Amino acid sequence: METVQLRRYVLEPGRMADFLAWFPTLLPVREQYGFRVLFALADEEHQTFTWAVAHDGDQDEFRRVEETYHDSPERARVFETFPACVADKEIGFAVSAV
Repeated sequence: METVQLRRYVLEPGRMADFLAWFPTLLPVREQYGFRVLFALADEEHQTFTWAVAHDGDQDEFRRVEETYHDSPERARVFETFPACVADKEIGFAVSAV
């Protein structure tokens, strides 16, 4: 079983380039905790960034590993350079519709 989390961020106007320059630094840390990025899409016209991340197991397992990831020193180091440009976000679990 695989659980997928869909994440959509609305970025502050004019900050997309800052976010896109930072985002790849996050991926190795996510991968270290068993997460896989399925896609990441930037919509510059609407200043949105949408991505999906998967982890083996059910939603409870995803949440457990995500909590460990959030508390990790590796993640804290990556967020030392975070451009703090997310104005709003939507995060939820997704299931395939096709």
